This record gives sequence, C-alpha cells and structure tokens, in this order.
Amino acid sequence: MMQRDPNLPAQPDSAARPRRRFKITIWIVAVIACAVILLLRFGGDILVHTDPLPRHADVAVVLNGSALGVRARTQGAVQLLEHGVVDYVMASVPPTTYWGESVPEVAHHYFAEHFGPQVADRVVFCVANTDSTIEEAEALRECLESRGWRNVIVVTSNYHTRRAGRIWRAALVHANPPFRIYVDGVADGSFQARGWWRQREYVKTWLLEISKLIWESIFGLGPWKSVPAQGRVVQ
Repeated sequence: MMQRDPNLPAQPDSAARPRRRFKITIWIVAVIACAVILLLRFGGDILVHTDPLPRHADVAVVLNGSALGVRARTQGAVQLLEHGVVDYVMASVPPTTYWGESVPEVAHHYFAEHFGPQVADRVVFCVANTDSTIEEAEALRECLESRGWRNVIVVTSNYHTRRAGRIWRAALVHANPPFRIYVDGVADGSFQARGWWRQREYVKTWLLEISKLIWESIFGLGPWKSVPAQGRVVQ
C-alpha cells in the first residue's frame, strides 16, 4: 500500500468547498441587499440638487415640460417675483399651439387671469421650438442675452434639478460676461425623493430621468450639443 508523501501539500477537504461557496453566496446576497436598501433610501436624492438662492436675481426662468410640471414651475417663479427675489419671469414657450393659436398671447392671458395684470406685465416669453433641455438652454441663452440678464434662477421640477443644472452650466460656460445660474426645484406631484419607489408615477419619473442622467454623464451632451436653437423674446 502506497503512503502519501508528507512533504506534499495537503489536499483540500472536499467538504470545505461547499462551505466556501455558501459563504461567498451569502456575501454576494448581503452586498446586493445593502445596495438595494441604499438605492431605495437615497436613490431619489440622485436626481435632486437645488442651489441656495441669492437675495436678488434678474429673472426667474420657467422651463417647459408637461402641463403639470409647467403649472408648478410657473407658480414657483411667480412666488419669487412676488417676494422681490427677481424682477422678471421668463417662460420658455413654443410659438403656436396645435390649433395655430399664439402661445405667448394665450400665456399672457393666463398670467393676467391667475396672477393679476401687475404680474403679467413682468412676464416675458422666450419663443422657440425646442425638443430637449439642451436645446432649450441654448434658446433661452439668446433671450437672456438680448435683455442683458446675467443673474438667473432656473425654475424646474425637483426631479429635473440636477440634470438641468449641469446642462445649463455647460451651455453657458463660455458666455462673456459670465452668467450666474441658480437652480430652484419645485414639487409638481410626479416625483418625491423620499419613498420614490412607493408610487408608480414616482418610479416612472425616476427611471426616465436617471436614464437621461446616466447617458449624459457618460456621453456628455452627446450629438445634441451643437444643435442650433434660436429664441426670440415676446412680452
């Protein structure tokens, strides 16, 4: 009968291999569980980043979007105007509706009816056909420069603040004189950072916005960064 050479390394116990696999599996499951818990707890905060607002700025810019979003953003911008934080409100609008109506005329009537003529007289419209936040920033830049406004508060929905801030600062980085951009987020009912996974609407908003944020983080402004967007001011 052959005896094993004592100088040879000991063979691993076959029973130890399943135990190691089990420990590795437990560690992987624990890491995934921690990642999921952190995502559920802090995932909403990834989208939200608002700036401390100055005591005074030239204008509050209302970014375009869904009807629900624009209504909340408009309310937020008007509050800044009424509190004396800004001197004017600039709203980004398309030139006409689907039925050929002038959007600036309809919008001016809306402001006068809901907020009064004094507020309506302090609202100007940047008219441009835009299809993204990037194009909108370029168009609004032209409108802001035509008025000489450099201290700007961008009012948008809370879930849009981080991405909008990055886009606006990238779009205006080479402006001379430079712009001072502050991003103010408002709740429009379609997203809430805490408990964002508990409602279907919040989850849809999070998935859509996080995909855009990841795309732009990897590819920058992408193929849209050179798209010309022209805006004109109407009051």
